[in-house]
Amino acid sequence: MQPFGLSLARVLGTAALGLGLVLPGLARAQAPANAANTFDAVKSRGQLVCGVNTGLAGFAQPDSQGVWRGFDTEYCRAIAAAIFGDASKVRFVPTTAQVRFTALQSGEVDVLSRNTTWTLSRDTSLGLDFAATNFFDGQGFMVKSSLGVKSAKELEGATICVQPGTTTEQNLTDWSRANKIKFTPVVIERLEEIVGAYVSGRCDAYTTDVSGLAATRSAQPKPDDHLILPEVISKEPLALGVRQGDARFADVVRWTHFLLLSAEEFGVTQANVDKMANDPRPEVKRMFSKDGGLGPMLGLPELWAVSVIKAVGNDGSCSTAR
Repeated sequence: MQPFGLSLARVLGTAALGLGLVLPGLARAQAPANAANTFDAVKSRGQLVCGVNTGLAGFAQPDSQGVWRGFDTEYCRAIAAAIFGDASKVRFVPTTAQVRFTALQSGEVDVLSRNTTWTLSRDTSLGLDFAATNFFDGQGFMVKSSLGVKSAKELEGATICVQPGTTTEQNLTDWSRANKIKFTPVVIERLEEIVGAYVSGRCDAYTTDVSGLAATRSAQPKPDDHLILPEVISKEPLALGVRQGDARFADVVRWTHFLLLSAEEFGVTQANVDKMANDPRPEVKRMFSKDGGLGPMLGLPELWAVSVIKAVGNDGSCSTAR
């Protein structure tokens, strides 16, 4: 049995085996020489540096006070809590789809928690590894209701907004060829600009992960004016990225994720964590280090799991932060 009673097969399933091609502009890269020292560098710095989206509602977006909120940012706070016992010891670095991998490769960020799809080519060609799939998504299309389109297969001749350097761009090309649908791409890098282009009518449709479409739709003054079409054309296992050859730090990121899943499974929450300290179930006892040794195995404090749950709750509450 895995610590916390988790099976890797159950947690990862087929999501971690997403396939994909290296897209234009994504050069092959080697891990930097200091990759294996990320954990020590973070500890020495006293702060985790986390690469996130430039602003995607529900995943990573600053609120009116400038505080970053969302699912991906909660994962960053959870990792910081695991290492330092303090979820505030994290700095968020907004990254576009084009620069996110360079930011990780170069050491500008320690971890990428940024709605990024785990693919075979990225795993093997970009000098990075994926620690865990924490959100399973799929690509779809959104149009204005006034267009009268009810299916993606009705988009023949349409202009479609898409971000470059993403699996979204490749999936759109593959899907259109398979379905013999001709379209005109409108390629725009920054999220706010591509959404603006769609809303202003520069493109007939906008394609990205369905969760991103839902976030964009909900942010519009009249959400009912926009329709997410029923087709989901891909599998998008969104995963936490670290530098290749950085096994120690990857373990910390991976097992923080597994902890959040397990805490949700066994009903351990931010609100009841203290009351659960004497729960007799073996998996819960491990969270409270009743058997001892699991924290030090990761180079973390003995009660690292308790610190994480007290800081952000479990995977369900991280999802609620969306």
